[in-house]
Amino acid sequence: MDHYGLKLARACRLIKQVRSTQYLTSKKDPKLALRQRLRELAQVRVRWGYRRLHVLLKREGFQLGVNQTYRWYCLEQLQLRAWRKKRRKSTVTRQARMQPRQQNDAWSMDFVADQLADGTKVRLLTIIDIFSRECLAIVTGHRLRGEDVVAALNRIVEKRPAPKFLFVDNGSEFSGQMLDLWAYHHQTKIDFSRPGKPTDNCFIETFNGSLRDECLNVHWFATLAEVQAVVETWRVDYNEIRPHMTLKDQTPKDFARRLVTEGGGTGP
Repeated sequence: MDHYGLKLARACRLIKQVRSTQYLTSKKDPKLALRQRLRELAQVRVRWGYRRLHVLLKREGFQLGVNQTYRWYCLEQLQLRAWRKKRRKSTVTRQARMQPRQQNDAWSMDFVADQLADGTKVRLLTIIDIFSRECLAIVTGHRLRGEDVVAALNRIVEKRPAPKFLFVDNGSEFSGQMLDLWAYHHQTKIDFSRPGKPTDNCFIETFNGSLRDECLNVHWFATLAEVQAVVETWRVDYNEIRPHMTLKDQTPKDFARRLVTEGGGTGP
């Protein structure tokens, strides 16, 4: 009609389309408020997918299913594409490790490396409770050693029982005498990962990936104090607001609180 100047009836006849189709108008609710809120949440939670955003929308009172959230998520073009190289599955049979059944059965620790705007190196020690997925502490510093690891553990043990197991890699900060003496004093067993097998400590590796993706990669740090403040804010958000898929979209704090209420965990 625009290009050849045809009338509607003839144009519809040529393409064999029912003419009444051109007069149809959608009567569906455009959900403008929902779409606006979805965009706002996606701008704040830059690295969150539609499933976690769906949980936040449900918390705020929006009545919709996860498939509807996905449809609006795609229509608003909020997708994040991260193509990763596929890895072959290992055929090696792995030895079964201790499976935590309640809080403080097992903690996991590891280091994350980053740098400031001027290129100064920064290290972060992350500690999580494997059962509740709660982040117990994130310690930042230019150089973290074995005594810094023990000091961080002592601060946590002041508020909650010491763990039965510690999952760590073979770094010198974890294999030294300082941590060994601390574990002996608190009757904690240290479970070291096999060399070259980061999947042996997969829970902390997953957590560190979220920390880097959602916090470190989206901020530009000028000082160590700024790193400490931003990371601590993110840690609180991770424990109290961010829904966790393996906890059925509960936050680690809510999950731990429910365990204590139901008598299924020791709690802090």
